[in-house]
Amino acid sequence: MSTPAQRVAILFPADSNLLLATSLEQSRFAETAAALRAAGIEVVAAPYADEIATDVRERLSTVDGVLVWFNPIERGRDRTVLNAMLRDVASQGAFVSAHPDVIDRIGTKEVLYRTRSMVWGCDTSFYESADAMRSGLPASLRSGKRVLKQIRGQSGDGIWLVALAHGRDDPTTAPSGDALLRIRHAKRGSPEEVLALDAFITRCDGYFRAAGGMIDQAYQSRLPEGMVRCYLVRDRVEGFGEQLINALYPAALSAAAHTAPEPGPRLYYPPTRADFQRLKDMLERQWLDELCSAVEIDRRDLPLLWDADFLYGAKDANGADTYVLCEINVSSVYPFPADALVPLAMATRARLAERR
Repeated sequence: MSTPAQRVAILFPADSNLLLATSLEQSRFAETAAALRAAGIEVVAAPYADEIATDVRERLSTVDGVLVWFNPIERGRDRTVLNAMLRDVASQGAFVSAHPDVIDRIGTKEVLYRTRSMVWGCDTSFYESADAMRSGLPASLRSGKRVLKQIRGQSGDGIWLVALAHGRDDPTTAPSGDALLRIRHAKRGSPEEVLALDAFITRCDGYFRAAGGMIDQAYQSRLPEGMVRCYLVRDRVEGFGEQLINALYPAALSAAAHTAPEPGPRLYYPPTRADFQRLKDMLERQWLDELCSAVEIDRRDLPLLWDADFLYGAKDANGADTYVLCEINVSSVYPFPADALVPLAMATRARLAERR
């Protein structure tokens, strides 16, 4: 008697009008479902919205695993209800990837602070409250441009380039609350603004209430050279993305701030791209172990699909590129290179086998 195929749900945002009638085959995850089926896995569609959480939970009671594609903020709502449901599903024996607990460890901007002493780290502070930001940001602005990031978010929301509007007249003295800043939001189409420091901190109040805090990082001067995204299936890099004109890309030298180009497309490459092999090797052989140690998770608990974004740091003594971690994406990694489809299906099958 043959063993029945194990069942894995793909959880993704439901159409706001169709809810449970949302079709997996007409969604962006149709090829993912096909790859899983080719690996002998039965696929269950689980379009999700908070309004139908009870119905989705019942559907997930019949599966052996759940692959989740759902943003930290979707249609103005966070994942509080969804995460509680996924934790419940996992407690009943199904695997969930990415599990909310793993997202908390590596899938928020706080990972930049927790891993700041790693080779991929840079000058980084964490503000858990507006008062902490009011105390710490003036001093960090003395070092030059900063990038402020809300702990949870996507698509540039809550990410700001911040600098003193008039430079550093006295680098030994922290600017006062009425000092003028030049700020630019990373959301597409946002213009540069001039705002007082206290007014900017007030504007960020919502990030402390909803997102849990803000990260303050040194601006990376090589940002105009592009950003490299490593797509990982568990602990293996299975593809790359490269975005040459990205969020916060500066205007040309001496040009007006509003002429800064809009972000360009992300281009996708197989894991064999020659000039990224050193980065791939460092990530797989060294940095993943250091990451797991820093955030206290087991390497086997890394998500089935996730990505890490890197900016170029200063060249080393031999003229080789170094890399600075920009963020880790875990909640909803899409799109991703087609090269990752088969490895994702194989890793899902292996994850199911671990449950037996």
